[in-house]
Amino acid sequence: MTFQSILFKSAEDRPPDGALAQPVFFVDLNLDQIVATITAGKAEYNLAPFFHWPLRDVDAIHYRHEVMRDLEDIALFGNMKTFAAALRSMRETLKQLEKRHYRHEKEALFLDAVDAYCGAISSLTSCLGLANLHSRGLMSFRRYITDYAASDRFTSLLSQTRKLKADISSVKYTLQIRGGSITVRKYDSEINYTDDVEETFLRFKQGAVKDYRLTFKDYPQMNHVEAAVMDRVARLYAEIFANVTLFCENNSTYLDATIDRFDREVQFYVAYLDYLAPFRRTGLSFCYPDLSSESKEIYTYDAFDLALASVLKAKSTAIVCNDFYLKDNERIFIVSGPNNGGKTTFARMFGQLHYLASLGCLIPARSARLFLFDQILTHFEREEDISNLRGKLQDDLVRIHEILSQATSESIIVMNEIFSSGTLKDAIFLGTKVIERIIEIDALCVCVTFIDELTLLSDRIVSAVSTIVPERPAVRTYKIVRKPADGLAYAMSIAEKYGLTRRQILERIKS
Repeated sequence: MTFQSILFKSAEDRPPDGALAQPVFFVDLNLDQIVATITAGKAEYNLAPFFHWPLRDVDAIHYRHEVMRDLEDIALFGNMKTFAAALRSMRETLKQLEKRHYRHEKEALFLDAVDAYCGAISSLTSCLGLANLHSRGLMSFRRYITDYAASDRFTSLLSQTRKLKADISSVKYTLQIRGGSITVRKYDSEINYTDDVEETFLRFKQGAVKDYRLTFKDYPQMNHVEAAVMDRVARLYAEIFANVTLFCENNSTYLDATIDRFDREVQFYVAYLDYLAPFRRTGLSFCYPDLSSESKEIYTYDAFDLALASVLKAKSTAIVCNDFYLKDNERIFIVSGPNNGGKTTFARMFGQLHYLASLGCLIPARSARLFLFDQILTHFEREEDISNLRGKLQDDLVRIHEILSQATSESIIVMNEIFSSGTLKDAIFLGTKVIERIIEIDALCVCVTFIDELTLLSDRIVSAVSTIVPERPAVRTYKIVRKPADGLAYAMSIAEKYGLTRRQILERIKS
């Protein structure tokens, strides 16, 4: 197999040319926060479009799983970061070259950049040759870079670079300064008195003394005097400097396009694994999920909301994990229970897990089997938009109608607190119509709602409830469990909030 990409198994999996916009559901699921953190500090690679393009083929996802598993090897992961650092240094040198004005300075920087590139290629080729690889992607890339490193193109580039670096290192010259003039000559075995002077004055050294030496400013760029000196040195060593000029002209496109693309694409894995590392050190589990584009029997164990986990970790707060499953013809979770009990977090987690799985990434769970969707559609509460002249309820209806118009049997729908602005009677009627339509479409869905009646509509619906500590109804466990919705926990929570439980009332009577 000819190597094309470390991210995409085939050309059909690639996104279209041009920048990919952030999917509309990212903000609802807090995926925008996750991707922003993953890509922070890596702007030069423009990684965000890779996270905006889910895969639709199970084997294409397995291709990424294989690569990521290989890169979980500490030694190989370190080698990839070393390679990236070398090419980053090369690019920075080339950027500096664009800011310089004098020919010899620009040529010296170009030679340094090529030298860094050759060193990076040679080092990575050697490291990959020793690595115990299993992924199709990295094994294919190893064959490519091995052939490239042995090619006439690269070996010639490497030998020329080394020879020119050695030739330049052999250049020695002397400066004779008289008044306002400088004479440049080849070094001709003149005596170097540095050691003698230091030895003579060593006897006068008496601890810390005032330093009377003049300090010269070290400018990052060559000034006009230095440039004039280098022009004269180039005349003294005309052949060496002519060879450098010719080398720069002949190798302006030295960077191999496939390796350049690999350097960018492999950062998708490096950035993601770097992002997960702090979570793993706290003992949280991540797994490679099983995926199916046909079966909708799904499950996860010990899963959690990755965006919320980032916030809680920073506060040293415990992260609560949840399980869920759908079997047979079950398709919809109706999640109810007291406020601030983790219902919305559960809904976001459901969407996050499926989306991260579609990218071929490790997901935050101990084990999982998930469905490979065609699109994710979300409805979360928004502030009322006065510009569209619609009320809150009408706006909800318009948005949900758009979702149901787009949804297919392969879609995932995540809805949070639908029709909360309407009366209970209206909310039950409208909620029933929406859920019946989702059942008809046969899409997977999570719906967070205060309408317990929706759980009774069909055997395709699973009731899930956010739980509380039984002895203390106001204390949330943030655990979501499969159980019938009875509204009791919610009612007890409200009663305790307002001091209306039997115990609280009796205590007030006694006092």
